[in-house]
This record gives sequence, C-alpha cells and structure tokens, in this order.
Amino acid sequence: RMSGFVPFNGPFCVAMIASQSTMPLLFWSWVNQSQNALVNFYNRNASSPMTNETLAMSYAAAVGSALTVAFGLATMIQKRYDPATAKNLLRWVAFPSAVVASSLNCYIVRSPEIDSGVPLMDKDGKDVLPGETSSAAATMGVYSTTISRAILQAPVYFLPPVLLATGPIKAYIARFPTLSIPITTYLILVSFGIGLPSTVAIFPQISEIPAASLEPKFQALQNPKT
Repeated sequence: RMSGFVPFNGPFCVAMIASQSTMPLLFWSWVNQSQNALVNFYNRNASSPMTNETLAMSYAAAVGSALTVAFGLATMIQKRYDPATAKNLLRWVAFPSAVVASSLNCYIVRSPEIDSGVPLMDKDGKDVLPGETSSAAATMGVYSTTISRAILQAPVYFLPPVLLATGPIKAYIARFPTLSIPITTYLILVSFGIGLPSTVAIFPQISEIPAASLEPKFQALQNPKT
C-alpha cells in the first residue's frame, strides 16, 4: 500500500508544482487529496471500524481545505505580483495546501481509533489484557501518523521548488526551458522516494508507551514483558 504511494501519487505532485495558473492547481489538488483519502483508508487500523460518514467527512475536509488554501494563495499572488513573478510563485502554493489537507485527511480517517482504542501487546506480540483496548495508545498513534503526514509534505512540495529556484539548476532551466518539467519530475520523485520512508520511520509502526500514560486498568499489570 505505502510502497505504491510514490508511483501513484508522484505524478499528481509534479502536476501541482508545475501548475502555472489557478484552475490546473485546483484540479490537481483535488486529484491528489482524493488519492490520499484512499491511501489513509487502506492504511487505517483494521481493528477499528470505519463508517462511510467518517470517510466522507475526511474526504470533504481534505478536498475543501486544499482547494480553499490553494485558491486563496493563488488569488493573492496573482493580484499582488506581475504575471512573470506570479507564475514562479505559484509553485510554492502546493506546500501549505498539502500540509493542511493531508493532516486533516489523515486525522479524520484515523480519529475513530481514539474512541474504539487499540489493543496493547507485550514483547512477544501477545495481548496484555485480552478484550480491552487503550484510547491513550490510540491517541498517540493517530497524532504520530498525522504529524508524519504533515512532515512528508516538506521533501515533496518544499525542497524541489527550493532547488529549482536556486543555484545551477535555475540557470540550467533558464538556458533549456524545455527541460523544466523533466527536471521537476526527477527532483520530486527522488525527494518523495527518500522522504516517504524517512518520515514514516520517524514514528515506528509498533512503538512503546509508558504505563503511566495509559488507563488505570493497564497500570497494575504484573507481566514482566510489558
């Protein structure tokens, strides 16, 4: 699932950064968040129920926030700057819109886990209290995932525009304008490919949580492996 994130999501990221007017930017922002909603849905905690209402709410929030931020920033840029400057500045709009939308998208899809809780395991992978779940552990997991999704946007939407706007790459593109899209595509896919595993690794899929941070029912257990 996550292994398909770069090849499937990458082209949409390229299209967002390469957009030089408002309508293409809004269209690709919508496509991007639609795909993100599917990724978050299929990477959710399978032990927690997911209603159609929650999925629809997540999708609406992500798309609505992405389009609102993108449209607002794009409109402001085009009003304040000359066409040539605005054209260059539009490539930066994807970053804030993606941060807001991806964070909301992830949080709303995963937030039902906080109510239902997640089971806790010992070092051998056995349930420490069969039939019981921890909302505290679920909260930590949801917040960690949401933060990692926000951080992921930096190498995808922030680093490539920085590289494109400075140094020899800028001069090379100015000399050979037809290579702008291929170079942009290469930078985004490489940054995405490196940034995705790096941000996911910040918060491991299985992690430890202090007993003091859990509900009282988990704090008096005598299992030496927990």
